[in-house]
Amino acid sequence: MTIAGGILLIVVGAILTFATNVRVEGFNLDIAGWILMGAGAVGLILSFFQEAIWTERARRRDAVVADRDAAIEEERRRTPPPRY
Repeated sequence: MTIAGGILLIVVGAILTFATNVRVEGFNLDIAGWILMGAGAVGLILSFFQEAIWTERARRRDAVVADRDAAIEEERRRTPPPRY
């Protein structure tokens, strides 16, 4: 679930809970709204964790690539060119 999906569920749940006065026999819109808001909150929190994990992986990958390039450049500086 994305951040926008979590926010959408929270908004729809809040509308069902607080903005409607409709009564349906056999189905409670207030409870459905609370369930949607809870699911949206959980989805929003999980999407933030997922975003943090992906950001950390990207930072780690960039650091590894930068270190590898520096190591290759250092090796080139230490090794004299071959004589033909």
